[in-house]
Amino acid sequence: MKKLKKNDDIIVIAGKDKGKRATVTSITSTNKVLVQGVNIIKKHQKPNPSTGASGGIVEIAKPIDISNIAIFNFSTKKADRIGFTLDEKNRKKRIFRSTGELVDN
Repeated sequence: MKKLKKNDDIIVIAGKDKGKRATVTSITSTNKVLVQGVNIIKKHQKPNPSTGASGGIVEIAKPIDISNIAIFNFSTKKADRIGFTLDEKNRKKRIFRSTGELVDN
């Protein structure tokens, strides 16, 4: 089980977007995370008449390294770490390390 999942609320802890809160859009297999509204770059794109793409400057969201984000704990209003515990049916559950509360309700 991974520590971060899609639709988790995170906070950026390093980089040019430090301090921004957002949600995880997708996770790649190379420990990169695509986050909504974070790490937006401007790309100069040539027009391609065969696909109908117009040229110009477009904004694209690029993946950010997973070590530069942390899950956001709403009860403490701070970044937090994730741990694991077993419930009564021996299923693995994610918890916040600081408070011990379940991440997934």
